[in-house]
Amino acid sequence: METYGLLSLLPPVLAIVLALWTRQVFLSLLLGIASGFLILAGGNPLQGTLDTLGGFVAVFESNYNTEIIIFTLLIGALIALIQRAGGVEGFVNRVLNWLQAKAAKTDGKGQRKKVELLAVLTGMLIFVESNISTLTVGTLYRPVTDKLNIPREKLAYIADSTCAPACILIPLNAWGAYVMGLLAEQNVQEPVSMLVGAVAFNFYPMLAIALLVLVILTGRDFGEMKKAEARAKSEGKVLREGAVPMIAGDITMMEAKETTAPKARNMLIPIISLVLLMPIFLIFTGWASAADAPNSFFDIINRASGSKSVLYSVCGAILVSVILNKSQGIMGIREMVDVILKGMSGMVPLALLMVFAFALGTLCGDLGTGIYVAEQAKPFLSPGLVPALIFIISGFIAFSTGTSWGTFAIMIAIAVPLAQGLETNVTLAVAAALGGGVFGDHCSPTSDTSIITSMATANDHIDHVRTQLPYALLAGAGATIIYLILGFSGV
Repeated sequence: METYGLLSLLPPVLAIVLALWTRQVFLSLLLGIASGFLILAGGNPLQGTLDTLGGFVAVFESNYNTEIIIFTLLIGALIALIQRAGGVEGFVNRVLNWLQAKAAKTDGKGQRKKVELLAVLTGMLIFVESNISTLTVGTLYRPVTDKLNIPREKLAYIADSTCAPACILIPLNAWGAYVMGLLAEQNVQEPVSMLVGAVAFNFYPMLAIALLVLVILTGRDFGEMKKAEARAKSEGKVLREGAVPMIAGDITMMEAKETTAPKARNMLIPIISLVLLMPIFLIFTGWASAADAPNSFFDIINRASGSKSVLYSVCGAILVSVILNKSQGIMGIREMVDVILKGMSGMVPLALLMVFAFALGTLCGDLGTGIYVAEQAKPFLSPGLVPALIFIISGFIAFSTGTSWGTFAIMIAIAVPLAQGLETNVTLAVAAALGGGVFGDHCSPTSDTSIITSMATANDHIDHVRTQLPYALLAGAGATIIYLILGFSGV
């Protein structure tokens, strides 16, 4: 594939640097995208401008992109329904009563630890889909953490550091199916066995989760997260002064209906429905897309559509919430339609940001950003360095493009033949490519996972990136050292 050399790095690097510097995500992404289309247009400013507009329109040519954007809007509708039905307030009261019952045995710090560890466990258990995991943790625990003066940055860190790591470490989901498909394209004879073997060598997600639990248990934060914790404890501010939460205020602050008794089940039943419907629709979409009878369960999952499954799941959860509201006489159909529309409107800024992020990802593919980075690194590879360098390169590509799945597609196609040619452990190389993709995704302000995390926790997006970055870098450094040791020891 033709690449634009060093110029291919300009759009993602410009967008990332400007976002971290100015905290203006939309403007930074727009300038990065515009610079890329200017490169493609050969420096013609008029053509570059027109192509930039066309690039945003082209986002919706992808069924996956469109389904994820619609899913994002509908999640706003679901959150609004359960808030208005008193589900959130009921859940918060239930958790606070549980904490109060334990208060005689634990102090305030102990209560914080219990809630944070419970959030980690929730994120780990919902490994069927990363977006659902993040949204569930953010939706369920944000009201509770707010009452305990836990900063939104900490909740975002918990949600982001459990969703993708859990999905890649327990690959009985669309993630696993996608990776197995990529391995099969490289003529790997037993992709299932290789994926299972790669889990044991996938050190970044393991270290990310371990570090998160250690930070919670010890209470020793560092970097900007330490400042956020100090602010929340001393001033009672869960958000930084001047922060812009990644969710509209109307949906964040929607109160329960005055005539409704708060009930936790009005939140838990729709959320549990959302989680349980995901594997059902994975099987459904996998079976429906098969031209012939599938050979096995993994064959069904391999053909499944993750984007369609999450879209169908959230529609099912909304239907469940509507039935709950109607059966209890909480709201009529007309009022629920108004609440649904208000909830969807609260997600418009996020949906727009996702359009920007998808446009940048497609642009990087057209410029050959990932291929260029990988090709530049090839001359420096030696058998012992292969796993560590694959991890670092995967991290940089994911950081630049904002997509772990796109990184998997690029790096597995390089890692497998490279490891075979240099007689390096192929399973170790695949694990490094997968872990590096998640690492770069955690560090990138243009990552769709990071964006959804900021939305789910109603946190300022750049604040989330800046506070999580030191932890991700520490876990990434640990993974790199382990890959160097294993690479040179000939594992």
